[in-house]
Amino acid sequence: MIQTAESRYNQWVREHYRFLLRSAWGLTGSRAIAEDVVQDCFTSAWEYRSQLRQPELARAWLFRIMRRHVLRHVVPGPQRLDEYYGEFDAAEPQASSERLDNQRDVVQALGRIAPIHREVLVLFYFDDMPTAQMAEALDIAPGTVLSRLSRAREALKAVLDVPARPTAPDAAAPASSVRQFRKV
Repeated sequence: MIQTAESRYNQWVREHYRFLLRSAWGLTGSRAIAEDVVQDCFTSAWEYRSQLRQPELARAWLFRIMRRHVLRHVVPGPQRLDEYYGEFDAAEPQASSERLDNQRDVVQALGRIAPIHREVLVLFYFDDMPTAQMAEALDIAPGTVLSRLSRAREALKAVLDVPARPTAPDAAAPASSVRQFRKV
């Protein structure tokens, strides 16, 4: 059976959309931005589809395109993760509150680490991508993937050990650094 370019493209979208959306969402922290990024990614991929020489590397090739679009869409600054929390609540209503809190902590911590670390963690843990495919997607050597993954785990652990928001001013700073005001 002969497939048209459009039917091949539609199959391609069905095969890779969820992966790209999950990856973009993990990198941006916003589902709305992730959806825009993925749409732009598929538009670019369609336009430059002749550049994909090995169809078995389509996922890595699409990730590279998506990654470039993430960099264009995301403004440096704190990640917008509130939308992500809403999706957790809707997706897993039966999840225990402790498990949900842990997931939220990890997602929030991902927003606080460097993008270079965030992307390897998202690919490895959220997308279950093998390191060889990660190397292709990130256009780096497999050994570099492993070292970035190691550093990313350390960065995530460090961020998880530090509370995102202090609960009380006294708990946030040691007593010596809290300003004392005298009554005049």
